[in-house]
Amino acid sequence: MLIGRQKEINTLKHCYESDKSEFIAVYGRRRVGKTYLIKELFEEKFVFFSTGILHGDKNAQLNAWNAQMTRYGGAAIAAAGNWFEAFENLRTLIERASLNGTSAEKKVIFLDEIPWIATMHSGFLKWLDYFWNSWASSRGDIMLIICGSAASWIIDNVVNDRGGLHNRLTRQILVAPFNLSECELFFKSHNIPLTRYQIAEAYMIFGGIPYYLSLMDPKYSLYQNVDKMYFAQDAELQNEFDNLYRSLYKNSGNYTRVVESIAGKGIGSTRADIVADTKIDDGGSLTKILRDLSISGFIREYKAYGKKKRDSLYQLVDFFSLFDIRFRGRRAEFSDDYWLRFSSTSAHSVWRGFAYEKLCLLHIPQIRQKLGIAGVLTSVFSWRGGYEDDGAQIDLVIDRNDNVINLCEIKFASGEYTIDKNYHESLRRKKSAFIYSTNTRKAALITMITTFGLTRNMYSAEIVSEVTLDDMFAI
Repeated sequence: MLIGRQKEINTLKHCYESDKSEFIAVYGRRRVGKTYLIKELFEEKFVFFSTGILHGDKNAQLNAWNAQMTRYGGAAIAAAGNWFEAFENLRTLIERASLNGTSAEKKVIFLDEIPWIATMHSGFLKWLDYFWNSWASSRGDIMLIICGSAASWIIDNVVNDRGGLHNRLTRQILVAPFNLSECELFFKSHNIPLTRYQIAEAYMIFGGIPYYLSLMDPKYSLYQNVDKMYFAQDAELQNEFDNLYRSLYKNSGNYTRVVESIAGKGIGSTRADIVADTKIDDGGSLTKILRDLSISGFIREYKAYGKKKRDSLYQLVDFFSLFDIRFRGRRAEFSDDYWLRFSSTSAHSVWRGFAYEKLCLLHIPQIRQKLGIAGVLTSVFSWRGGYEDDGAQIDLVIDRNDNVINLCEIKFASGEYTIDKNYHESLRRKKSAFIYSTNTRKAALITMITTFGLTRNMYSAEIVSEVTLDDMFAI
């Protein structure tokens, strides 16, 4: 059963019902549900489906293709020894399907994990180009879907190809992780009884990755599931971090070094910080790594308020990567109840506070909707500065085109959050520091983003805009 993905579903259905051939690229982070989405919609309509083999050479990929050709009715077709023959066989298979009375329907061809299929010097892309341009595109009844987890590979080799595939795609679809609302629907559909507070904590560990969420057992509490899935000796996700990056990138060690460096700085790392930490040369190689990680959704590049492009910060926003880097050392003991015990400590509260800030950054559309500015052009920043010898930091600044700036304070608490005299004074000084340091002429408003709202007292009355956890579950 499909959860969410309505925009993607509508696009794919529109392509299927169109009166022309469609060439569609679907990409997104590994485990995010790309293959599941396509199979749920079209598996019964496939005339051919093949998937790449991780680290398989050209012969392995061709063998897998030939085996699928047999399964889809091409047993009498001679096995292909190269990619020209493979696509000629595919053409023959489709022509036979047309003769068998299905000419009025779209012929759906699904090539999954295409970055693995297209091994170096194999000629796969050249003959894919030839197959599409010389035959499939002009028929009007072909729906060719290519898919891959190495999103940057698809962007570079297909979307931005300068050869025969240039401008040949009719659609490109990014499949993003679930948001909180979609996670709630997922848990309900799987009869996993979690409150929104618990769903938020699950998100801060596993992100909105359907595969990870599917491993949760309804018989256990959230904390027991975390132990079973990650900390126990036979935990399903104990090697997921290394496997994840190894499956996506050659020289994955450099990618994980960059990710681990960025994870160490909550507000974000500069390029110089990354070079100093990783010893990777500050050149094209690092640029490619940062770009690849950004396209795949592991990191985000953004600017601090008032800074220029060259001062960009890089922040790790993949929750499972953040969690693994922070807690993998605790797995050495293979404790079956580590997270259950950790959940009662003050360190757990500190971790949740930092993780909640990241959760808010990934739900900016819901925050904007709550603030009533969904239709207002905005930019999102962080800010660090000082005033009267005091340093100040604001993790989320929403700069609006209607001459207002929201200075967002993010607090995770198990109940209503209470603003006392000291914190009220801190807020006042932060706001003054921001206005003084930036010379802004816009109206600066303190916005509180909490879990359950504010305790009503003399200090909360001065907060003119609030966002709660419930607000971030908006669709």
